[in-house]
Amino acid sequence: MTVSVGLVGNPNTGKSTLFNALTGLSQRVGNYPGVTVERKAGSLGLPDGTEAELVDLPGVYSLSVDAPDERIAAEVLLEGRRDEIDAVIAIVDAGNLRRNLYLVSQLLEGELPVIVALNMCDVAEARGVRIDAAGLEARLQTPVVPMVANRGRGIDELLRRLPETLEEERPTRQPPPLPPELAGAVDRLLAASGEAGGGPTRQQALRALVDEGGPSEQGLIEARGDGFGRLLSDLRNGAGVSAPLSAIESEARYAWIGQVLDGCVREGYPLGRSHSDRIDRVLTHRVFGLAAFLGLSAILFQGIYAWAAPAMDLVETAVSTLGAALGSSLPEGPLRSLLVDGVVAGVGGVLVFLPQIALLFLLIAILEDCGYMARAALLMDRLLGRLGLSGRSFIPLLSSFACAVPGVMAARTIADRRDRFVTVLVAPLMSCSARLPVYALFIAAFIPERALLGGWVGLQGLTLLAMYSLGAVVAVPVAWLLRRTLLRGESSPFLLELPAYNWPTPRTVLLRVYQASRAFVVRAGSVILAATIVMWALAYYPRSSEIADRYEAERTAAAVLAEEPREARLAGIDRAEAADYLRTSYLGRAGRSLEPVFEPLGWDWRIGMAALASFPAREVIISALGTIYSLGSDVNETSPELRDGLRQARRPDGSPALNVPVALSVMVFFALCAQCMSTLAVIQRETSSWAWPVFSFVYMTALAYAGALAAYRLGLWMGW
Repeated sequence: MTVSVGLVGNPNTGKSTLFNALTGLSQRVGNYPGVTVERKAGSLGLPDGTEAELVDLPGVYSLSVDAPDERIAAEVLLEGRRDEIDAVIAIVDAGNLRRNLYLVSQLLEGELPVIVALNMCDVAEARGVRIDAAGLEARLQTPVVPMVANRGRGIDELLRRLPETLEEERPTRQPPPLPPELAGAVDRLLAASGEAGGGPTRQQALRALVDEGGPSEQGLIEARGDGFGRLLSDLRNGAGVSAPLSAIESEARYAWIGQVLDGCVREGYPLGRSHSDRIDRVLTHRVFGLAAFLGLSAILFQGIYAWAAPAMDLVETAVSTLGAALGSSLPEGPLRSLLVDGVVAGVGGVLVFLPQIALLFLLIAILEDCGYMARAALLMDRLLGRLGLSGRSFIPLLSSFACAVPGVMAARTIADRRDRFVTVLVAPLMSCSARLPVYALFIAAFIPERALLGGWVGLQGLTLLAMYSLGAVVAVPVAWLLRRTLLRGESSPFLLELPAYNWPTPRTVLLRVYQASRAFVVRAGSVILAATIVMWALAYYPRSSEIADRYEAERTAAAVLAEEPREARLAGIDRAEAADYLRTSYLGRAGRSLEPVFEPLGWDWRIGMAALASFPAREVIISALGTIYSLGSDVNETSPELRDGLRQARRPDGSPALNVPVALSVMVFFALCAQCMSTLAVIQRETSSWAWPVFSFVYMTALAYAGALAAYRLGLWMGW
């Protein structure tokens, strides 16, 4: 038998840390049925032998919710979704019990068994807070387990007590009392609903009354008709109170929380300015905070380019070795070309950048786990506010630097529709990890290794930072225009809780890196592999017998030469034959017909066709270029020989096909373009309309073309 346990709590209570500690590598991600909200779950074994599925519910402060993902959490926790979970672990911050117990008070009104995980007890103790966990458990009438999740303290006790909690068929606890006016309104609603049969539970009735427009009210109106909505309105108006019911509920809950904590929590000394407060005087300062943010960003991107080089060399060597082994064991023909030049070279050309991507996720995870990212959001709110957005947009935009898909999905936490849509539309402008292979290849091939600022910064790292910054800079006027045209309206205020600074938890950080890297590898083995095979086929076929006969005759003629000139002559014949096959292939024909479109950007047909082939995923351009430039040869597109091949590529008139202006043009185009089917599909799902993804593709393609044209012309003007 497998039971399902929901994990819920306020943001910044260590919920993700506890989830990772309990589930480890057994985590899996999907969507809730019928919606696009992500569902994260993992397996764990309980001491009594029971197998449990732990569901990580979106973070909420209460069951009164607005944002789409918060609504899912509320629906699962209310009786209408009882079939999804059998019990609830409510994780609370031991240093902020008054605020955290508000959600617990609402959970105690339901029929689901609840176990309270009293987390971050070490931080509370360091502040002089002493908690009587046994007394708190007696007053809440539900299990309370003190713990420090990031150090593993209390995990065993939580697992030991969880089976006992699950055995409760119906908890016997007493829910927090409601004010007479509110309790009377709930009673009248239940009585009126019961007359028609199949009425709501008391918890549902309370939420439907208090949370006007919330999930409980909407669900009950859908099930029982508009008459139920009119009944709710009449009961609200007839409650006999001047204040909103939500205000009355809040006042009653906080009064109850005060009674519960009285005598169970004491402070050993008055709180002064904490270490976090002193650090925040610098890191949230208008000037020094922004300077620190920019400095950290520069170090991050310089490190991505420089520190990952040894690991990239190892991956490159492994890919080259595998390709050579396959090439030597298979006879000449389509199968060998497919496996060596298509599959191994294509997927390997993307996997070689896995160390850089893993390093990017590692650094971001460390900054997030230590609490700095919330400060960065506060800093960015000052800028985003001028664009009509708020700091809530920062986390989705930051996530888009890893991948636009989770970035777009993270915008669900933004309750305001206009803010959410603007964030969704500009999130793909952030340079995701799929663009990193493009930058890395062209920077290594065309940007010289030159030290700047006394050797502290390299020109290559600075170029990488510029490419990553470009999308964010362009997003500023785009968001401003959208907020004043298509999505005009007032923004909602930004409220943010700043967590205390903590040492990052190695297990949590490494799990995030593993999950992100695994997702990248899976993508490389699916979309990229399929696109690589299509690209190989377009570049390989048709195979003209006339070309084969002509070059075979040249090889026969070269056989009479001495060994050294013969080898050089045969290598030249191979390259010329490959070039002829490529020019006459389907890819070559299409590329040459579209070359006038790309010519203003400084591109020849080969770069243009590689860009078009990368529409399924941006990083496919690496495998496409590798296929185009190494077809019919033993050159691996991830090797230094490929970079030399790009430098030495020539146009029909003998001029270089690529140089610094062309490289900048390509990188700027990919920094701004919408070359990702997955992102466009997610935008469609999140906006429930095809108009917005079409709009995204059109405006981003136009921006990319204009930016690439400007970069190319600027490069020529500067004499690069």
